[in-house]
Amino acid sequence: MGQDGLKVPVRYTVRYATVRPALQGGWRGTAWARAETLEVAHFRPESSDHRPRTLARLLWDELGLYGLFQVQDRYVRCAHSGYMAPTYLDSCVEVFLQPKVDAGYLNFEFNCGGSMLCFYIVNATRVPGGFRDFTRLPAIDGKQVSVYHSMPARVEPEIAEPAEWYLEFSIPFSVLEKWVGPLGPVGGQEWRANLYKCGDETSHPHWASWAPLDETNFHLPRCFGTIRFEEAP
Repeated sequence: MGQDGLKVPVRYTVRYATVRPALQGGWRGTAWARAETLEVAHFRPESSDHRPRTLARLLWDELGLYGLFQVQDRYVRCAHSGYMAPTYLDSCVEVFLQPKVDAGYLNFEFNCGGSMLCFYIVNATRVPGGFRDFTRLPAIDGKQVSVYHSMPARVEPEIAEPAEWYLEFSIPFSVLEKWVGPLGPVGGQEWRANLYKCGDETSHPHWASWAPLDETNFHLPRCFGTIRFEEAP
């Protein structure tokens, strides 16, 4: 909050990828050297005392959006695998994207083992079985999202000791356009977005976000921050 009590906007600049990320978890590599770093540091009070430091970087080029998470974690668990598995129950990082204010948003939820869950959500009001208006992305869309994960696909039993892990992804703009319509030139655009870290069924559950939440619910577009795409050189 600012001094006047108003919420201070959360903003991030997505730099243009002059070198396309290789999806190898290269946090210190050439591709990610010019990316800004954000921290997923707003933990909900309902969380346990575990506060994993979670950093993220984003880049873009004409093909799509790239992201890389670095997590300094403990109590790491990955018990679910496969497309549309409940990844949020495991040690998990997530990115929610709303390219257009008059359309819905897409949630990409990755557990540390590289499995992904993704919906297109128009109305996030909770109802039995999900949300009031949402669609599970078909596998043909999900297969276009590339993922690198430094942890094994399954981590069971849980790793209680300190463990650093990486999750890197590439989301083609064509996948987003299928749901929200043509994006046009992305350079200079501003989107609404949020990034998260959770672990609902680890021994030390926690819920953290980049842009702060006013309740323990990741599906709150009103709480999204803003990402601005740098103009292409």
